[in-house]
Amino acid sequence: MTDTNLSTGATTDDDAVAAPTPGGAPTADVTAGSPAADSATTPPNVADVEEALRDVVDPELGINVVDLGLIYGITVDAQSHAVIDMTLTSAACPLTDVIEDQTAQALDGLVPTHRINWVWMPPWGPDKITDDGREQLRALGFNV
Repeated sequence: MTDTNLSTGATTDDDAVAAPTPGGAPTADVTAGSPAADSATTPPNVADVEEALRDVVDPELGINVVDLGLIYGITVDAQSHAVIDMTLTSAACPLTDVIEDQTAQALDGLVPTHRINWVWMPPWGPDKITDDGREQLRALGFNV
């Protein structure tokens, strides 16, 4: 299993199963519609999942969840199952279902299953937005 903390960039390799983050909300278990790539191709890794998550767009801001800094960590195990530690700009966000649906669509065909661990610590803040995300927000008229 490869685990990458997107906040620090640290990676670890082990066979442990990722557990829900302490203090996080209940997790969403989602099974994608199609199996992961066959044995003739390279299995997906953390970078592949992160790239796919760039297609998941925050419905209120119109910026992807990676560049907004909402992805706190991604784990892909030996069976290509992905676990994503994700937060939202607010714990009261009513659009959790939309983000879950977009995530399922983005990962469909890449991994056989995925799970989103909704985490609230550390709280999200504008400091987590990437440089690309800041450019996109400025283009929309935000002062960041």
